Parts: sequence; structure tokens; C-alpha cells
Amino acid sequence: METTQLAFTDSVQEINYWKSIANEANQTVQQLKDELEEFQEESHDLEAELEAQLKQAENRAKDLTITKAKLEQENEVLKEKFDTLYKESYQVTTRLQDELATANSTKEELQKHSRKLEQKNDDYERAERSTAVTLQDFENRLNQALEKNALLENELDEKEKLVILVQRLKDECKELKEEFTARQVTAVDTKDVATSPIREVAGSDYIISPFKFSVSSSPRNRSYNRNGAASPRDIVDYGKKISNQDSNLPVNARVNAMNIVGDLLKKVGDLESKLSSCRNLVKEQVRFNKIENDINVYANT
Repeated sequence: METTQLAFTDSVQEINYWKSIANEANQTVQQLKDELEEFQEESHDLEAELEAQLKQAENRAKDLTITKAKLEQENEVLKEKFDTLYKESYQVTTRLQDELATANSTKEELQKHSRKLEQKNDDYERAERSTAVTLQDFENRLNQALEKNALLENELDEKEKLVILVQRLKDECKELKEEFTARQVTAVDTKDVATSPIREVAGSDYIISPFKFSVSSSPRNRSYNRNGAASPRDIVDYGKKISNQDSNLPVNARVNAMNIVGDLLKKVGDLESKLSSCRNLVKEQVRFNKIENDINVYANT
């Protein structure tokens, strides 16, 4: 602060000047005192407030310290639990990973086995379809064979009737031969024997002469089939013998006899072929039954 040399005219002026200065200083001091008192009051209030806050902070610090201690204890407990759980979880995780690896390997094996089973199933389905088609074909063939068998049975019945008829004709031929021999012995005129009445065969639609089916009674000249009837060779021999008979035999009788022999020979030949077909059918049916049994065994397995 700079000081200046004041020049006063008199002492009164100087006194007044310094009085004014003193008054201003007093006012400033008073003002400062007021401010100091106000500051002190505010400081006191602030100090009280700070002390209260300090007490609260100390109390809170104590509480926090206690809480910290509890939390530290809990932290230690939780840490121990965490370590224990971590070890257990690690063991469980390791075990689950091992089980997962085992499950994956088992899954792969099961998938491979499943694919093999699917392939086998496809093979079985194809075999089943093929078997069904084969079985259907066998059934159709069996039905056709059964129908054919029924027809052959009817034809066999007809053949049996014809065999009976042939045997009957053979017996009657034998009787006619014996009768002819007796008449030939007792007859005087050969012409009467040649023109003797033609006998009607019972149970037949044909008229034959006494020379029809004339055969030797010797066993060497007679052949039979398994049913005891005349074989086709016998019938042919009969026809040849008829054609070689006495020239005095009427032509119509010889023609009728040859026609009868030809018809019988044709029917016997047809029946023999049908009988052979029937035997083949029986063999085929036996083979079909065997195949069907094999199919049933395969289906059961």
C-alpha cells in the first residue's frame, strides 16, 4: 500500500481526517467481528454436524466392519463350498464326459446295428415279396393243377370204366371162342359156322363177331397191365389175329371189329398219356408241398 504525504492546512483538518479513518477502521473491525461471530456460529454448527456425521460414519464403519467380518466368514465358507462343489462338479463332469463318450460309441454301434437290421429287413422284405410272388405263382399253378387233377380224375374214372369194359369184352371173347370151338366141333357144315349169327356184347355199343379178341389161353400169349386188363399190345394182337382170320368171315364184321379195336387202342393210348400227366402232376404237387413247407420253416425262423 502506497503512502502519500498529506498536506493539511490546519490540525483540525488532520484530526478530522484521522477520525474518519478511525471510524472506517472501527466499522471494518466491527464488520469483521460480525463476520467472525457468524463464521464461528456456522463453524460450530458445521462442526456439530460433522461430529454427528463422524459418529454416524464411525457407527457405520463399525457395522461395515462387522458385516465385513461376517462376509469374510461367509466368503470362506462359500469358498470352501465352491472348492468342494468345483471338485465334485469336475468329477461329475469327467464322469459324464466318459459316459457321453461311451454313449456316443454305443450310439454309433447301435446305428451300425440299426443299418444292418434295416438292410436285413429290406432283404427280408424283398425275400417276402419274392416268396409271396412265388407262393402266388405256386397257388395259381396248384389251382390249375387241381382243376387239371379233377379233369384227370374224371378221365381216370372213364378209363376205369373202359378197362372194365375191355376186361368184360375179353371175357366175352373167351366165352365166344369157347362157344365157337364147341360149335365148330359139333357143326357139320363150315359155311354154317362162317354164317353163324353175330352175338351182341352186353354193356357195349358195338357188334362183334365170334372171332373178335380170339386169343390163346396159354399164359405166354397173354399179357396184362397192373390193373388186370388187356394191354394195348394185346389189343393190337387181337386186331392182327382178326385180320388173319378165315377169309369166309363177313367183311362188315371184320371192319367193325377193327374199328372197335382202333377206337379202344386210341382211348387207351390217350388215357395212358393222361395217366402219365397225372403222375407228373402228383410229383409236381409233392414238390410244391415240400417248397411250401420250406417257405413256412423259413418264415417261422
